[in-house]
Amino acid sequence: MAKRNRQQRQSNVHNSARRVRIERNQLTDLIIHDQIVTTHAKAKELQKKMDKLITWAKKDTIQARREVAKVLRNIKVDDGKTALQKLFTDIAPKYKKRNGGYTRVLKYGHRKGDNSPISIITFV
Repeated sequence: MAKRNRQQRQSNVHNSARRVRIERNQLTDLIIHDQIVTTHAKAKELQKKMDKLITWAKKDTIQARREVAKVLRNIKVDDGKTALQKLFTDIAPKYKKRNGGYTRVLKYGHRKGDNSPISIITFV
């Protein structure tokens, strides 16, 4: 039995730097648009990360802003604020009394091209 050439079988999905870039973009888009449509597996991962970001944002300290700024992209929102400012001023105060579960993942169907499960992730 011959050994398989592992590098030949790897795709871009397994590239960790690419995966981190996609997560950063999707987390920022979720803050800007309040909901996004993505594959179910990515939505479940985003749900974990977004809940941690909101937990940091609820503290509203300099350290919390620095930790969240490591993850989010510096993109302007419609009203002149950045995504970081929107998270700390608009989204986090709504969840001050809530202990977790800030986002919800709803199954949306299957993608037409490859039949992968699609979900909508949104804030509760």
